[in-house]
Amino acid sequence: MLVLAATIGFCAIATAGAEDPQIATRRASERKVFSDPDIIKGFFKTAFGAEFRISGAIDRIRKYDKPVRIYIDGRGTPDRRSEVAEVVADIGAKIQHLDIAITTNRDEANMTVTLVRERDLRRTIRKTYGSDRARQIQKNLDPQCLSGFQKDETFRIIRSDVILVVDAGNFIFRDCAFEEMLQALGPINDTDIPWTMFNDDVQMGFFGIYDQYILNILYHPRIKAGMTVDEVSGLLPQILPKVRAFVARTNNLAP
Repeated sequence: MLVLAATIGFCAIATAGAEDPQIATRRASERKVFSDPDIIKGFFKTAFGAEFRISGAIDRIRKYDKPVRIYIDGRGTPDRRSEVAEVVADIGAKIQHLDIAITTNRDEANMTVTLVRERDLRRTIRKTYGSDRARQIQKNLDPQCLSGFQKDETFRIIRSDVILVVDAGNFIFRDCAFEEMLQALGPINDTDIPWTMFNDDVQMGFFGIYDQYILNILYHPRIKAGMTVDEVSGLLPQILPKVRAFVARTNNLAP
């Protein structure tokens, strides 16, 4: 069962620096206070459904139930493997119950991040998904970056693939890396909510507060792969205060 999501538009190319100026600007203006209904709405809109699916049901929770080990296949220039490692470290620090790390052993990885030049993107998609599926992907998504995962019959993610373009600019790379790697963890549906990078009209370049709420709910131990909307709804009153406390502590927010 294969589910996919894509980044479908690029912004202006940014210049290099300690932190990209576009990211710094977005951090400074980031909204950080959300009501419980705000958070719950975003969770249900992204954790259920799918931007594009090839097979399988999409009305259940999908997530890893084991440690996530990421192999970086660095083919493009510039070499952005260290930037992927930084993104992975940031994700790991901001999702409380997720064990995620880089591995240099392809055989032990259950997520592969492939780095390519823009001109090689279509060929890489064909190689990863096959010609027939690649045509469907291009027709339905016309991606600039892409992520997808395979799940078993119990809706546990068994592996993910992320394809990132390295030569379209610093800001674009960071934005794609965060969005596609987070979607590869389960919340793969697109949405029109304005505070999440899972909205195709929103570019952030960092792991924002709102998306931290979504991922921390998803990876709370009481949320299981295969759960329905009703089952998750019954647990949120107990889970959300703990998620709020962790996100506040991690980001130095007022409790």
